[in-house]
Amino acid sequence: MSPLAETAGLLADRTRAAFCLALLDGRAWTAGELARHAGVRASTASEQLTRLVEGGLLAEERQGRHRYVRLAGPDAAALIEALASYAPDGTRPRNLSQSVRLDAEARARTCYDHLAGRLGVALADAMITRGLVADDSGLAVTPAGRTWLADTLNHRHPEGTRRPLVRSCLDWTERRPHLAGALGAALCATALERQWVRRVGSGRAVKVTPAGSEAFGELLGMRIA
Repeated sequence: MSPLAETAGLLADRTRAAFCLALLDGRAWTAGELARHAGVRASTASEQLTRLVEGGLLAEERQGRHRYVRLAGPDAAALIEALASYAPDGTRPRNLSQSVRLDAEARARTCYDHLAGRLGVALADAMITRGLVADDSGLAVTPAGRTWLADTLNHRHPEGTRRPLVRSCLDWTERRPHLAGALGAALCATALERQWVRRVGSGRAVKVTPAGSEAFGELLGMRIA
């Protein structure tokens, strides 16, 4: 079996796919938390998580008796997010609670370590409009963008790092790109640290705060309701 077929097979199972989607919040979850999230037995969760770890999609950490798992890295997150954009039926809410959660995630959420949803796409548009990011032939951070990153987000991209400074990530709710890569991660980390956005509940959804509305307006000319 080819590596592509093996990876596709890992995500063909509903339980394993549910685990990967939950882990797009960028945090580490215990096996028990993921079992409750997916509505499966602990033994089933443990077996399926082992397959995902062995397949390279998840990384495992152990602290005492607890087993934590997280996505293996940005490439794994990008793969999950991109595949989710081709599965519109999977986003149909089954009940009111899920409908509320999906609506909140569509407005603004984390995608691994960067911002997604309508907020993420709007940030990408604003940075392109401001000339901080160019999209002439693929995304690239401009010289003005590098200065903005250093002065505003205190981020200086180290030479020789594997991770690209900016990368396009197809948003599964908006069907348009938001910004990933080191720029997207720095923007998300700063927004959370400075409380421009705050997490909603324990999921991936975030909400722009009044301080965030002001900051995004001043820095990027965005108008956020």
